[in-house]
Amino acid sequence: MNALPVDPTRIRNAWAGRISGCQLGKPVELLSMRQGREALLSYLGDADALPLRDYVPLVPGSFVEATGRGSCRGEFSRSEPDDDINYTVLALILLEKHGLDLSTEAVARAWLRLLPAAETWTAERAAYLTLLERAHDVFAYGAPPGFDLGECAQNAYNDWIGAQIRADLYGWVCPGRPALAADLARRDAALSHTGDGVHGAAFVAALGAAIPAASSLDDAVTAATEEVPVGTNASDAIHFACSLVGVPEAVDQIHGRYSDLSPVHTVNNLAIVVWALLTYEDDYSAAIGEAVSAGWDTDCNGATVGGLWGLTGRAIPEHWTSPWQGRVAVTLAGIGELNLEDLVTRTVAVADALTADG
Repeated sequence: MNALPVDPTRIRNAWAGRISGCQLGKPVELLSMRQGREALLSYLGDADALPLRDYVPLVPGSFVEATGRGSCRGEFSRSEPDDDINYTVLALILLEKHGLDLSTEAVARAWLRLLPAAETWTAERAAYLTLLERAHDVFAYGAPPGFDLGECAQNAYNDWIGAQIRADLYGWVCPGRPALAADLARRDAALSHTGDGVHGAAFVAALGAAIPAASSLDDAVTAATEEVPVGTNASDAIHFACSLVGVPEAVDQIHGRYSDLSPVHTVNNLAIVVWALLTYEDDYSAAIGEAVSAGWDTDCNGATVGGLWGLTGRAIPEHWTSPWQGRVAVTLAGIGELNLEDLVTRTVAVADALTADG
């Protein structure tokens, strides 16, 4: 593949698709993780929301009312803060400052300055705790002698989904250059993840870069898979998901294969993302709706599928974007709320700068 000029329409749709998909999955995230897919489907059935093709309705007195009301249909007028969107904005800020010189150390410094520790979970929180032990050194001197940032990634969650949800924007700004997108994602991921945790991030970024240059989503997936080492669990999950396109009960098969993994592991959620994207490549609502109703990490998978789908260049249906009115809330230090059009303008500027820099 060769580098392409950035298309502002694709960037706008990627942002809109990612944010809408995240908001769709957000109210049922804890229900899915704590009570499982059967409870999720039962709730959606009680809400008369199957198949899921619009924001999740609120059922009074439910677990969802207690844990996710703010992102239910009719309950929000902006996209409510979520770590998935925090990290996408943070990647934009990192590339605005560092461009192709982005380093894992730069990611560490940005976390300490901009990312509240209370807004991190699992691998990110574990890495953050390691950083906090040496925060003065990292701030003042960079990583000092005797302190290897790789120590931050030596944690119990380093093959979970955190790095994968941080990777999208690296693909958006590298159209036609999946290898570069994957490389940028790996630099970010290395702060908190190893192995399949890094491979999932590299794949998502590479896929985002490949979609605008590929003749089909299948070809884009093939190109992105080249950035994942053969024989890894991430590679296996991608190929397994591809084999299930058009197969009845595909989600049941994915759940059966990965029943022993955490709901927030990289590999099982990656399989859902690839399956949903390829199965519903002509229908945004179905792509994110089926990704979310498949369970596990619902907001993360809705966001990733939504952003990748948006890169195809097709518009995100208005019933997904109108409720949040271009208002994007985050919990990064000193920011609060952003505007969709401003995010698009900034992202296009970064993509143009990366192209100019080689």
